[in-house]
Amino acid sequence: MKPTVYIETTVVSYLTAWRSRDLIRSAQQHQTREWWDRRRAAFELFCSELVVREAAAGDPSAAAERLTVLAEMQVLTVAPDAAALAASLITRVKLPPRAHPDALHVAIAATNGIAYLLTWNCRHLTNAVLRPQIEWVCRDGGFEPPVICTPPELMEPAP
Repeated sequence: MKPTVYIETTVVSYLTAWRSRDLIRSAQQHQTREWWDRRRAAFELFCSELVVREAAAGDPSAAAERLTVLAEMQVLTVAPDAAALAASLITRVKLPPRAHPDALHVAIAATNGIAYLLTWNCRHLTNAVLRPQIEWVCRDGGFEPPVICTPPELMEPAP
């Protein structure tokens, strides 16, 4: 059985976007494509109805590309336990209200037993200060948290 990965919206966006002129963003896009090409087959991929909704926004042509990528994944719903856990994450981790979608990504992954949450959101998700708090709130709610990471962190180690 393959390990499970929840693909958050930033990953799909970086995978399908035109090459950025910003050096850091361009490197992240490259790393995302490298993970997609080399490692995605090693995992069972999931997204959520929230990811689909976020990916469908914006330029219709770009949205269509993002939705094509998401079409091959299992789509998880926002169940009541995920909504409750997200609310708890906002309150107990003291995330700003605008971070509710970020908390919901974590909660959907946690309540569905997903092993990894792949994202480029370093403000609220792959954040070394917030990660222990997020993990504690998930466990306190009765759920094992996903390992929140970026694509290069989920690459196979070099021999």
